[in-house]
Amino acid sequence: MRYWDAVFSFLVAAAIAAALTPLAARLARRVGAVDRPRERGLSQRETPLLGGLAILAAVLIAGWIWLPPKILLPHVPHTPPGPGGVVHMWAVVAGACVIAIVGAIDDIWDLPPAGKLLGQTAAAVLAVEGGAVVTSVTLPFVGALQFPNAGGVLTVIWLVALMNVVNFSDGVDGLAAGLCTIDGVAFAIIAFDLHIHGAPVLAAITAGGALGFLFHNFYPASVFMGDAGANLLGYLLGVTAVVASLKTNALVALVVPLVILVIPFLDTSFVIAKRLKYRRKPWSADANHFHHRMARIGFSQRKTVAYLYGWSFLMAGLAVWLRIVSHHHRHQAGWIASLMVLAVICAAASVYLIYVLEIFKFKGLRTIELRRVDPTTTEHEIEDRVTRDIETGEFEKVN
Repeated sequence: MRYWDAVFSFLVAAAIAAALTPLAARLARRVGAVDRPRERGLSQRETPLLGGLAILAAVLIAGWIWLPPKILLPHVPHTPPGPGGVVHMWAVVAGACVIAIVGAIDDIWDLPPAGKLLGQTAAAVLAVEGGAVVTSVTLPFVGALQFPNAGGVLTVIWLVALMNVVNFSDGVDGLAAGLCTIDGVAFAIIAFDLHIHGAPVLAAITAGGALGFLFHNFYPASVFMGDAGANLLGYLLGVTAVVASLKTNALVALVVPLVILVIPFLDTSFVIAKRLKYRRKPWSADANHFHHRMARIGFSQRKTVAYLYGWSFLMAGLAVWLRIVSHHHRHQAGWIASLMVLAVICAAASVYLIYVLEIFKFKGLRTIELRRVDPTTTEHEIEDRVTRDIETGEFEKVN
């Protein structure tokens, strides 16, 4: 496959999404699919949804031009032939249509959680039936784990999880679309390195559709992608991860998708853990996502997405470099050293943002901060304030 196929499909998908997003917004206002300001939200005005339909149109048109009917996956050594040797793109596209339509219905009429889950599962099953199935992974110190019979179920769980992960991260202008653009480009580069025909184009189209929509979604957003877009992008990234990475019998194939998608996964894991801690339903809405926490400590929406874009860019770069070094330069000290330096930078950035977001409650640091702001504060007042902050997770901005 030529590199230009992915480049052109990316550009065309971006142009189509950018051109059709205003039409999707107009349709959303006509059918009543409008997001209204809420206490837990960061939006301050009514904003039309259904931007995901423009992304779907971009995927369908660019895919019709550049995607092959089938993606042939290399056979994983030392494993029996599985159903995932060929991915039929009609099934992947059908799943994309299903999840976008279900998301659009939810944007208009607000489906119950069970209805959303049913639609997500149906889309994932279509992809699995089309051949996008994981049959083995390699774990450190364990080796290859094969599950030719359970692969379909595990793949459905993976796809549904990723749809919800992206959906949960879609809470501030431009965040989900920007992260999916970065992640899609990273997957396209890795798919090229894996020499899997068609997979780079699928990733490039996903990134292009997200970027085209982002032109209208960056702060202040004129339209939101809604569940139609968030679920669609999560589905496409999940399928891309399956066909581009998880079908290779190497540890890096397991690590790469997790590194690329680390921000939405961490955000979702943190929020769900907090909900379970306080005995709330995992799917219940709250204001504890990364972007909510950054807003509470004084970050503007632009600064919030800039920080998270930068973090995502670093992690995606680490994933790409990990693939390149482990596959092409594993015995060259200079390349390994460059990978280690990049890993240290990524780790430092992650620790810094974890501190900024106050994901871990640094009680001693919080005490010093409060005492520096007002030295006359008594010990009991500081203790009460810190205890309240730690228990609730509601850290007020300290000037």
